[in-house]
Amino acid sequence: MSDIINPFGKKITTVETELFGRKLSLEINRLGFRTTASVLVTYGETVVLGSAMVSQHRLTGMDYFPLSIDYEEKMYAAGKISGSRFIKREGRPSDDAILIGRLIDRPIRPLWPKGYRHEVQGVATVLSLDPTFRPDVIAMIAMSAAFSLTGAPFDGPVAALRVGLNEDGTFAAFMTNEQYDNGDLDLVVAATQDGVMMVEAGASEVSEEVIAKAITWAFKEMQPAIAIQKELVKKVKVVMQEYELDLPKEEIQKEVDEWVDGKLGHKLRAVYPERNELVKSLRADFHEVLEAKHGEEVYKELRSKYDEAFELAVHKDVRAGIIKDGIRPDGRKLTEIRTLSSEVGVLPRVHGSSIFTRGMTQALNIVTLAPLSYSQIVDTMERDSERRYMHHYNAPGYTVGEVRRLSGPGRREIGHGYLAERALAAVLPDEVTFPYAIRSVTEIMSQNGSTSMAATCSSTLALMDAGVPLKAPVSGIAMGLMLEKDTPYILSDIADAEDFAGDMDFKVTGTEKGITALQMDMKVHGLKPEILASTLEQAKEGRKHILKHMLSVIDTPRKSLSPYAPRVESIKINPDKIRDVIGKGGEMINKIIAETGADIDIKDDGTVFIASPDQASIEATKKWIEQLTKEPEVGTLYEGTVVKIMDFGAFVNIMPGIDGMVHVSEIAEQRIGHPSEVLKEGEKVTVKLMAIDEKGRLNLSIKKAK
Repeated sequence: MSDIINPFGKKITTVETELFGRKLSLEINRLGFRTTASVLVTYGETVVLGSAMVSQHRLTGMDYFPLSIDYEEKMYAAGKISGSRFIKREGRPSDDAILIGRLIDRPIRPLWPKGYRHEVQGVATVLSLDPTFRPDVIAMIAMSAAFSLTGAPFDGPVAALRVGLNEDGTFAAFMTNEQYDNGDLDLVVAATQDGVMMVEAGASEVSEEVIAKAITWAFKEMQPAIAIQKELVKKVKVVMQEYELDLPKEEIQKEVDEWVDGKLGHKLRAVYPERNELVKSLRADFHEVLEAKHGEEVYKELRSKYDEAFELAVHKDVRAGIIKDGIRPDGRKLTEIRTLSSEVGVLPRVHGSSIFTRGMTQALNIVTLAPLSYSQIVDTMERDSERRYMHHYNAPGYTVGEVRRLSGPGRREIGHGYLAERALAAVLPDEVTFPYAIRSVTEIMSQNGSTSMAATCSSTLALMDAGVPLKAPVSGIAMGLMLEKDTPYILSDIADAEDFAGDMDFKVTGTEKGITALQMDMKVHGLKPEILASTLEQAKEGRKHILKHMLSVIDTPRKSLSPYAPRVESIKINPDKIRDVIGKGGEMINKIIAETGADIDIKDDGTVFIASPDQASIEATKKWIEQLTKEPEVGTLYEGTVVKIMDFGAFVNIMPGIDGMVHVSEIAEQRIGHPSEVLKEGEKVTVKLMAIDEKGRLNLSIKKAK
């Protein structure tokens, strides 16, 4: 395309490529004049603005990279106004927006150099939404392209694809929400030109082989989206930023390495929490000696640098033990799982409960059952739906031995809860089989690696304890990796020390049959798909080991629900009769609820769910609804009430809102002159439905009902 000049004299520059039959374009200098870099990405009718800000000043006194990435949903992008009665403008991000923000963050964060302390902010704003596909991977491309143009030391670009399975088993990208929801695979893969950076998936018991092939396919097919970003960078002639990394000075690291020499290795190898105490004690001795050496005032300024160098020395020791000796920090072999312990039915009043303990990581899970009317309404830019199964994850500061102010769930809590929720979604019974809204809450009691997988296992146990008829039980495991040159050392069931020192965190959940969810993050700059395939196979064996333990505690869902759980039953009515049950302005349904005490939820297909802890209440409600919706049947006897007497016969009400006519000749065996001779209004009579004519009129008989 020819370049256009914007109002400030800069060229509006566009680069284009084709991706899965649609044009993908990246444009700069049309929007966002004050940002460090902005890129407008268009794919189909989806338009996303990626805005990047990089501070010119290095922040001091920080021990982390100050990067934030947010994904902004705009209801107008989908041509919608929020369905909330009270809030019409965008407020706090939805869970979906938070999860997509994390999705974008996870492959981008590792591509910045360690010790970079300039504050960096990325915002991906969806301005227009093509409803035929999800915009998250386009937002990731927009954000990666914007960071690539800042001149900051971002080792990208990255791109992503969301992969699904066609009915014939082939892979596809940019499918509809419905296709992903109803299909067997919903997989997001993010990668650089050289390797895979992030994987996230929900699946319906899909094999490791299929997942590995899907990752390889996605890695290959996304390359045009990476190439176009490189083309844009080259065309813009980006000027690189000057920066200084905040790392321990060589002399400090050398001094620390000399002090710890001979004090690490086998001397620190012990099961948790004993190992943690050994490291804590060694750290205290280290600071005491170094403070005495340098003087209190001098060391006060340098303590954080020495502490960072000490941490790095411990991490190097963890890696060395695994790579050289094949021994992990707590003495385990590379494929060995920590000690497992579980219980179910631990809380008396809740509907289902469990405790799952793996090493020092412990999860308490509580399941609550409720009528379907308690399902969560989802009102986002992309979706208007209900969420019947909800998993919530909580991990207060005390679970890691810290004093921390209690607050609402953060991005990590929402992400971990979603992963555990996704792990079970494929094995939940449908609402006809089990007509309940289900809330599963994991309260982490202690953390030492892979709490989201503990949440998955504890949730499975508690759901089975609650009597939820799962199609199959699910277990989960977190896999790690130490990459030494081209040699991978794959670890099963990683603990904190291996996570901090390692190069990958790969969480895998599934049944005995196949995978139900994945989440993989890299700490190195990309990984070959074949290493991920090997990791999946090793994870399969670990999952089996954990699942065997879980089934030794409870092997099938309980046959009956807790006495404190509501009972829910369903009946089917003619959809045309729904209005009769609801009544004018909800008058009838409110009357039924008030008199029976049951909750009623009616679906558009005529399925009526009735919930109450009292079976008598359910039966009374069913009978009332059946009376309101039952269709008259020829040949059936009815107890009716005479509602009107005419010269030629009498009208009798046989069902709510349904009257039939008894001709004078059908009232009695003997001939009568007028119906009032034997009948009076309000009288109860037994009638037989003889026929329904072409106009729907009911012909009744009293004499043939005897």
